[in-house]
Amino acid sequence: MSSETIDERVTDEIEALGAILLDNEMTIKENERGIPEYIETVVFPSTGEDSQSQYVCVTLVVHLPTGYPDISPLVHLKNPRGLDENTVKLIQTETDAKCRDFLGQPVMFELIELVREHLTRSNLPTGQCAVCLYGFQDGDEFTKTECYHHFHSHCLAAHVVAAERYYIEELEKLPQWQQDSAKQFQAICPVCRESIHCDVENLCLAPPPIDVEAATDFCVTAELRELQRRMSTLFTHQQQRGGIIDPEAEGIKMLLRTDENPRVEAESPSPPAGPSLTNFPTQSTANMRTTTTQQHCQQFTDQKSIKHQNSSDLENDKQNDLRQSQNHRHPHHSHHHHYHHYHGKRNRGRGGGGGGGGSSGHRRNNDRFKQSETAPR
Repeated sequence: MSSETIDERVTDEIEALGAILLDNEMTIKENERGIPEYIETVVFPSTGEDSQSQYVCVTLVVHLPTGYPDISPLVHLKNPRGLDENTVKLIQTETDAKCRDFLGQPVMFELIELVREHLTRSNLPTGQCAVCLYGFQDGDEFTKTECYHHFHSHCLAAHVVAAERYYIEELEKLPQWQQDSAKQFQAICPVCRESIHCDVENLCLAPPPIDVEAATDFCVTAELRELQRRMSTLFTHQQQRGGIIDPEAEGIKMLLRTDENPRVEAESPSPPAGPSLTNFPTQSTANMRTTTTQQHCQQFTDQKSIKHQNSSDLENDKQNDLRQSQNHRHPHHSHHHHYHHYHGKRNRGRGGGGGGGGSSGHRRNNDRFKQSETAPR
């Protein structure tokens, strides 16, 4: 870091802050030339050595422009914890005024002291408990987490107990090997989800918040009924205009695709689209043509099968007639060919109702063959 380009007053101020604050309490950001750009530190209220009594804090960021301290720095308050919006605005206004008053001289230490004074006066949690949504009253027992969020002790205990019970219930649904490798339950902050450590047994001994004890039993008032009526009307209006999403109805909806620019679709290849209203007539015509073609092919196949069957029957009849004539010529073989003769007669009778001669069965097969040829293809 070149001391020739840094104002000596800035160097002395940084050295003094380093002697007052711990190394982990102050962060100095420098540019590539080694010149400080901003100084950041976390400010706590003055509570002596009792850090457990510090319920508020804020991060003070002071940007040092070129020419500081002859030019006023820019002050930014980051991550205020336990402070309401009005208090943060008040601190911001007074720090800006302090920068103008100390123009031409270092002001970092003065800014830190100013912010610490405000935090000391406001060292009580403001706002609402994120669990019960009630404020903090005098006499309430509250707890500060490591992340500087505040809750009624009774409410935080109920939150941790419920979270642990839910964790155990979900863990028991897993297989045994997953249960064995699962991590132990870790309580988290209801606001920022950071891990927190608290004595649940001690927190359970705390009484409920005063506002919770003083709250009246719930009852439906006329004002609430009027609110329900207006909200019901609003719900119906939004539902009619499609502003309400119904998961069950969405699950059975069909996605319709329309081709707004067919020319672009033709130039760039795209995967085939599913059924849609736009291409339904085309698909129907194509399906009808395909069905008609399949019917003609099936008819042609059936006709070829009939021809083949008729040819087979005709050939069998010829062979049976030949065997019968041979049996008449050789009587001593009649017993040997008796079965074949009887089987042939049955084959010839199968085509014409049985009992007829070979010629009658032959005529019937020829007639059936002619009918199949005249059938339209």
